[in-house]
Amino acid sequence: MQQSVHQRWIMHVDMDAFYASVEILDNPELKGLPVIVGGHSVRGVVSTCSYEARKFGVHSAMPLFEAKRLCPQGVFVPVRMDRYVEMSSKIMGIFRETSPLVEQLSIDEAFLDLTGMERLGGAETIAHKVQDRIQEELKLSASVGLAPNKFLAKLASDMRKPHGFVRITPEESAGLLAPLPVTKVFGIGHSAEEKLKQFGIETIGQLAVSEIGLLRRVFGVNAEQVKRLARGLDDRPVVSEEEAKSVGRETTFDWDLTDMDCCRDAVLDLCGQVGWRLRREHLAGHTVTLKVKFSDFRMISRSSTGDRLVAWDEDIFFLAEQMLRKINVKPGVRLLGVSVSSLFRPEDEPVLGFEDNERMQKRNQAIDALKNKFGENIVKRGIAGKKK
Repeated sequence: MQQSVHQRWIMHVDMDAFYASVEILDNPELKGLPVIVGGHSVRGVVSTCSYEARKFGVHSAMPLFEAKRLCPQGVFVPVRMDRYVEMSSKIMGIFRETSPLVEQLSIDEAFLDLTGMERLGGAETIAHKVQDRIQEELKLSASVGLAPNKFLAKLASDMRKPHGFVRITPEESAGLLAPLPVTKVFGIGHSAEEKLKQFGIETIGQLAVSEIGLLRRVFGVNAEQVKRLARGLDDRPVVSEEEAKSVGRETTFDWDLTDMDCCRDAVLDLCGQVGWRLRREHLAGHTVTLKVKFSDFRMISRSSTGDRLVAWDEDIFFLAEQMLRKINVKPGVRLLGVSVSSLFRPEDEPVLGFEDNERMQKRNQAIDALKNKFGENIVKRGIAGKKK
């Protein structure tokens, strides 16, 4: 009985084709059509697309010209970040009404700790209620994973999309993981998959029983972490924003990115999300960190610390882009992350606070209000300054 009370339950909620779903919600005539969100710029990339478009091979981070080649009948719509942020805030509001421990991973996904909620009906009942509330109150679809840890919960939410609900118990985890391909371990991309195949390792079950020395040849210092995940073990806590020592966002791509422009667009989007959250919490920081995980699970991070506080999207992106330009993305980028640390409230350092650039302040306030096409002016300035 005591063990049941303390059984850890983590819920991962991932919205289904979020941007496209919001567009269809606002324009019901798009329902059933291959909707591709990304705008009309030739140099742009797909932000997301409906499941109808995915049948043609279209996926996020794909160049728009490639999406148009694969799906010429697709309905291409521009990004309306202001609207997505509005809906995201409502979704996160439901989460925060459900659990005191909510870790938002991106605009459309989060972890919730549902441990010890038996008196409220238990974790599974509560998780179903969250999924139902999103459907009934917001008319949007979400997929849910419920498991003893973050890794299994995130894996579960991806198993029956769209609008899936998958619960993994501690007893089921080993058997469920064993036959899955190694790429289901989030962060293992094509390059690492090919290296593992050379050692006869193709499934998570095989990965779980592999010699650690062999795994170090593929994953280096991350070998122990990879093996623990393959065994379904993950002790990471759900960290709410209030407890965090930094404000950051990261995204894992369905496909490895090998193009610098695509990586820059992704970093720009992340900087916009980080900046917005900093300003919402009335915070600024001295240090910007760029995190890059490659397809072979190798991970690097680069940090830049300035003399002044940063909270504007432009300032964060300026530092992050400088670091990104020095990184070779050709091997394939699986994950990108941007965070700001060494946090202060701007009033603690008034000389270096938000008031130092009135034009930048007004521009960011407008972006905060509208989140218009996730800051296209910043993209143009970044590209204009790029050396050919």
